[in-house]
Amino acid sequence: MHGYVEGAPKTLLRIEGLAALALAAFAYWHSGAGWSIFALLFLAPDLAMTGYLAGPRAGAVIYNVAHTYAVPLACIAAGMALSWPVATHAGLIWAAHVGFDRFLGYGLKYGNGFGFTHLGLIGRARREPDGH
Repeated sequence: MHGYVEGAPKTLLRIEGLAALALAAFAYWHSGAGWSIFALLFLAPDLAMTGYLAGPRAGAVIYNVAHTYAVPLACIAAGMALSWPVATHAGLIWAAHVGFDRFLGYGLKYGNGFGFTHLGLIGRARREPDGH
């Protein structure tokens, strides 16, 4: 056990990310909102990486909150319930970003460093012989 998903389950999680990206983008298109806003906000969740300035554990918590589906889905639900399209659109863009990250293999982070994710090692963590 390595602490991350391997093999077919990893492939399925990446396909699931692609499906989430496609569904969120389709719903956004269907809403009639402008694509310039989508492009402008698509990478906004990655601002959560600044949490790593407070250290790897705090960074992982902040990054993970910004990269789960729960918060964008709550935005979508609140936007729909309150007839507030801005929240709905923001949630759809956010969900698309999370799906895109999962599709690329960027997973939720562990507290020992940015490169240690539930979908495997990335960046420097991947290149170091023992993963540390």
